[in-house]
Amino acid sequence: MREFLQVLRRFIPPYKKYLAASIGFNILSALLNIFSFAALIPILQILFQTGDAEAATEWMAWDWGNVQEVLMNNLNYTVNGLIADYGQTTTLLFIGLFLAITTAMKTGAYFLSSATIIPIRTGVVRDIRNQLYRKITSLPLGFFSEERKGDIIARMSGDVQEVESSIMSSLDMLFKNPILIIIYFSTLLFISWQLTLFTIVFVPIFGYFMGVVGRKLKRRSIEAQALWSDTMSQVEETLGGLRIIKAFCAEQTMNKRFDRINSHYRDDIMRVNTRQSMAHPMSEFLGTVMIIIVLWFGGILVLNGHTLTGPAFIYYMVILYSIIQPLKDFSKAGYNIPKGLASMERIDKILKAENHIKEPAQPKHIASFEHEIEFKNVSFRYGEQWVLRDINLVIPKGKTIALVGQSGGGKSTLVDLIPRYYDVQQGEVLIDGINVKDLGLHDLRRLIGNVNQEAILFNDSFRNNIAFGGRGEDDEVSQTTKIEEAAKIANAYDFIMASEHGFDTNIGDRGGRLSGGQRQRVSIARAILKNPPILILDEATSALDTESERLVQQALERLMKTRTTVAIAHRLSTIKNADEICVLHEGRIVERGTHDELIALDGYYKKLHDMQQV
Repeated sequence: MREFLQVLRRFIPPYKKYLAASIGFNILSALLNIFSFAALIPILQILFQTGDAEAATEWMAWDWGNVQEVLMNNLNYTVNGLIADYGQTTTLLFIGLFLAITTAMKTGAYFLSSATIIPIRTGVVRDIRNQLYRKITSLPLGFFSEERKGDIIARMSGDVQEVESSIMSSLDMLFKNPILIIIYFSTLLFISWQLTLFTIVFVPIFGYFMGVVGRKLKRRSIEAQALWSDTMSQVEETLGGLRIIKAFCAEQTMNKRFDRINSHYRDDIMRVNTRQSMAHPMSEFLGTVMIIIVLWFGGILVLNGHTLTGPAFIYYMVILYSIIQPLKDFSKAGYNIPKGLASMERIDKILKAENHIKEPAQPKHIASFEHEIEFKNVSFRYGEQWVLRDINLVIPKGKTIALVGQSGGGKSTLVDLIPRYYDVQQGEVLIDGINVKDLGLHDLRRLIGNVNQEAILFNDSFRNNIAFGGRGEDDEVSQTTKIEEAAKIANAYDFIMASEHGFDTNIGDRGGRLSGGQRQRVSIARAILKNPPILILDEATSALDTESERLVQQALERLMKTRTTVAIAHRLSTIKNADEICVLHEGRIVERGTHDELIALDGYYKKLHDMQQV
């Protein structure tokens, strides 16, 4: 319960007014229920001629010391007056009308109590999804290299859905049932404290059984949700690798693998649901046992003494039956909530993940790039493995610096340090003499444009993909003109206009309707529209055919004009004209100079050049 209350404290505060309204309507509903069923006492007295009402001869003044006697006397006095004036049958009709009116008011209050919970349920789930999405977009890239995408998708879909169906669906019961139980229990004490004290002995036993099964249910739910993540990861990997699966005729292998994971998940979720299905039968049985015991002990009080009358005992049983249903619902929530808490634990692994790339407390703001980028004694590692060691490099404004070398030599990691996708462990990266850790993240990244080996596009139109890098400060006409101009510079305008709806044509998932060269040119157009002073090219042409490479290279050359460029290249022909070429080997810069100077050195660069020439 403590974990559940912590979840509520985190997400309920924005909806306090709805919670207060729901509690108020629940109290009203419970009180109206008590008053409506109180009409049973005079009805039974009239129908069975018990004689209990005959003692009431006058209206008694209010006495806090003897509340029960005053209420029963005045009720009997009122009923006797109605019988004397209108007769028994008409009095029964009056009492029936009173019961109908109070019941209508009770059900109306019950509806309003449930209706005011709905904005809380739906709002909290929306807030959790929003927080998850914001956290995912704020976490550094290193977090996602250690997590499976399928697992993250499962937490945002399956786990959030479980929180909605388990915890949020229990809110109504959890805010309504304690109120009903308290008010009904107070009424039972008022009617007969002796019988109520006898009854209450069985409630802790009832709660103990619910708690034991609930704890086991939470443990099983965590295991089942972990297997659901495995299932989603398998689906995500399959969708991403369908071409390879078909090429290697591995459909049967993947089907068996998925069936194994899916069957394991089915076995665990079956055990969870089986245990959850015990809630109703167990509560039904325990409730029936309690009713039998109360009937026995209450019958003794009615038959052998004067502490409880027959009609009052029937009223007591009606209220007791009314309290059993909230207790059952409470126990049902006790089964549901552990499942939701198990999913909440998995969600919190993302929500509470530490973000090492933090915005400075007092960020320095920079509107433009004026002088140089400098790597000063920079060393970087993933875990315990050093990827970069003692890098010293100055990139003056307007110059093109190329990084070449073996795969795994640290080239991509080096350029990722500029926009702070990762932070250095030793040394510092400076822009115009300011450590990038001291700059506002958005200020820093607005200065930088990226064109990667894999063109990352979105399932949207050409227009929206290109405008993705824009500032959004222009009017629609001006923005359209700039998008078209960017497409022309990127050699993308012709094939875009040849598509079905021009710039409004949808390009499919990750640009799947386009060729590799077309995707790359759209991503270059996006970078052109952003118009950054610093440009990072990460093997932008390495995956293209000769014709596409020529078109993309032309677009890149236009993009690089008047910009400071850091280019990673495997094809040395694309960086011959760079102002400086740095050769990285095992995390260190081992050679640097122009193309001709490095050829003359007859070192690492010359070997790479000769291999490509061959």
